[in-house]
Amino acid sequence: MAKWLDDAIFYEIYPQSFQDSNGDGIGDFQGIIERLDYIVGLGCNGIWLNPCFQSPFGDAGYDVEDYYLAAPRYGTNEDLRRLFKEAHKRGIHVLLDLVPGHTSTKHRWFQESMKAEKNPYTDRYIWTDDIWESPEGMGCIRGISDRSGSCVVNFFSHQPALNYGYYERNRPWQQSPEEEGPRATLEEMKNVMRFWLGMGCDGFRVDMAGSLVKNDPEGKGTIALWQKVRAFLDQEYPEAVLISEWGEPEKSLAGGFHMDFLLQFGPSHYNDLFRCEEPFFSKRGKGDASAFVKRYEESREKTKGKGFICIPSGNHDMDRLARRLKGDELKIAFAFLFSMPGAPFVYYGDEIGMRFVEGLRSVEGGYQRTGSRSPMQWDKSTNAGFSSAPKELLYIPLDESAERPDVESQMEREDSLYQEVRRLIALRKAHPALQNGGGIEFVYAPQNEYPLAYVRSAGEESLLVILNPAEREIVFECGCRLKETVYSFGKEAENCGEGIRVSPCSAGIYRI
Repeated sequence: MAKWLDDAIFYEIYPQSFQDSNGDGIGDFQGIIERLDYIVGLGCNGIWLNPCFQSPFGDAGYDVEDYYLAAPRYGTNEDLRRLFKEAHKRGIHVLLDLVPGHTSTKHRWFQESMKAEKNPYTDRYIWTDDIWESPEGMGCIRGISDRSGSCVVNFFSHQPALNYGYYERNRPWQQSPEEEGPRATLEEMKNVMRFWLGMGCDGFRVDMAGSLVKNDPEGKGTIALWQKVRAFLDQEYPEAVLISEWGEPEKSLAGGFHMDFLLQFGPSHYNDLFRCEEPFFSKRGKGDASAFVKRYEESREKTKGKGFICIPSGNHDMDRLARRLKGDELKIAFAFLFSMPGAPFVYYGDEIGMRFVEGLRSVEGGYQRTGSRSPMQWDKSTNAGFSSAPKELLYIPLDESAERPDVESQMEREDSLYQEVRRLIALRKAHPALQNGGGIEFVYAPQNEYPLAYVRSAGEESLLVILNPAEREIVFECGCRLKETVYSFGKEAENCGEGIRVSPCSAGIYRI
């Protein structure tokens, strides 16, 4: 694992919405370059850049038309290379978003695969043998060319699935991962990785990483596939980093990924914390973190330090953190995010509490996700400083609320969410126990109870984290005694005869 991951803190950039430098209403590479100092000032030293390859943008760039070409609306390949260089000058590493599972129907590979005549791309995608046969349990497209057969799709109907084979095969057209077509697909994806690593990127976040090999209920075939990728990278690019969109760390880390996200889907109970009817971090105090803790501990035990389990503030597919949580709730949620193991990921704008913009028409396949993809709010100037374009040309409409948060205003206020996030990041960097590889032991997480308390440790340093978003004072016993306050939001906790007394709506980190 690359050494820089030990203290990596990532910032996710949705390039369409971050900063427009040329006034066309869409963000671009130059805009990102102009804001790199902001990312450094926040305290982040890594960027995850959402897909920026040539695309018809039916799914916001997750429908790739050319893996080797930057989308012209963002700039050129040379502009992207310059972004890598400018980021590296500032100590920032950049991960590109790799979409290995499917392409756009406009991709040259698919155009060739649709032909009735056998050619090198015939088996690049998954086709049934007959136009009237649908792939069981999966969507498909058919009747679009002279080739007889239905083609598996991974997500939308314009995203045909690339062929990495089937782990369990029960139809003649289902190929083994070791057959020529699936092997050629994997080799070409390695070439894509070689190309961008050679251009200066530092690794990849891999879209739908657990879905490549089909009919693979336990993930064994997909794990084996990623182990091949890991071996290739270890040999040719040993510093290259891989993080998976998988949501099951015991599988992804076994496959050779350095990190996996806990996500809004899958078994992690991540949504229990931030995105459900009664989130744990709501001041109403009706949430429950116990199922999350149980699953998290199981994943830690199964992975045994092979890599990081990362907990993001959000991403382009989730509701904004601020849709359910407000005010001090957000600050306490960030105290959790920056005091847990694994590399933290901040979705652009979450650090100022950007809101989910309700009622938007879908843009580029966003549908209900569109409200989480609105332009970054930098200041109170035209279009919140995002773009000089006329309002009607903006990629997605802005949050029109008069109270919408912005970076400039929050930089001026010491009590802002932005300033709290900066303090928490600085605190994390100052204490090895709070960093990505530090140990964790949950000491208080009963079902339907508050607070949540855990000990972070590294070397001789042991710190107790206590999080009480609920609007009530609580006395609890966890077997620890507080010695010194390292950080507090709200009133500090204190030792008492019965254990530890915790104030309402507070977060604290203490030496024990």
